[in-house]
Amino acid sequence: MAGGDLDLLAVLFAVGLVAAAIDAIAGGGGLMTVPALLLAGLGPVETLATNKLQGSFGSVTSSLVFWRRGLVEPRTAVPLGLVSMAGAMAGALSVGILPRRVLEAAIPILLIVIAIFFATRRGMSDEDRRARIGTGLFAATLVPAIGFYDGLFGPGTGTFFMVGFVTLLGMGVLRATVHTKIANAGSNLGSLAVFWAMGAINVRYGLVMAAGAFLGAQIGSRIALRFGAGLIRPLLVVVCCALAIRLLLDPSNPIRSLF
Repeated sequence: MAGGDLDLLAVLFAVGLVAAAIDAIAGGGGLMTVPALLLAGLGPVETLATNKLQGSFGSVTSSLVFWRRGLVEPRTAVPLGLVSMAGAMAGALSVGILPRRVLEAAIPILLIVIAIFFATRRGMSDEDRRARIGTGLFAATLVPAIGFYDGLFGPGTGTFFMVGFVTLLGMGVLRATVHTKIANAGSNLGSLAVFWAMGAINVRYGLVMAAGAFLGAQIGSRIALRFGAGLIRPLLVVVCCALAIRLLLDPSNPIRSLF
């Protein structure tokens, strides 16, 4: 194995580790992993597919850490994870069919709005509040829609789940983080199954990043458990802004053509 190849694999491992740690706390790990895979020479669909392999390791590992701590509510989390999985499978099957330019234009704006929401909303803590809708309606509407988006495109999925859990189900920030990882694990595994069947995954790169993600997710989830809303909330704001900037800096983003 050539030295340059070993260097690339080492970088991918490190990116997978750091991204999974951040993702376990606030989401947005794709901000690092997708550009890394593109720079490694993968095409757009292969990048998305390979990212799901490493992302699945990270989200499942985080979910297991939270589960073992007794923070997961199975009656709520398992159905949401399954619905998210179904939505993601439909989204992955739609890759190349639905227009992505609308998403590429809309997502940065939405992320900035979410960052402002988390930065300015008062009283956000680990304490639960009154739910605005029932879990059944939430599972039938928002969860499959976000899962579909994750299978189709992906950036910001964990953040979108967080907003839903906090604003609609009234969960505290830590509890929302825990259940976000379950829903995100479902969407990752669902889209991974479709991409695997398509043969679109670079297994070598994906497994190297997955090894890093396995370690990073354990680190990040334990940090989230220790610091709770005091860390999760500001990191969410930073991740949203960074992801929005990253998308807007892409020369192919449709918004850039307006200026």
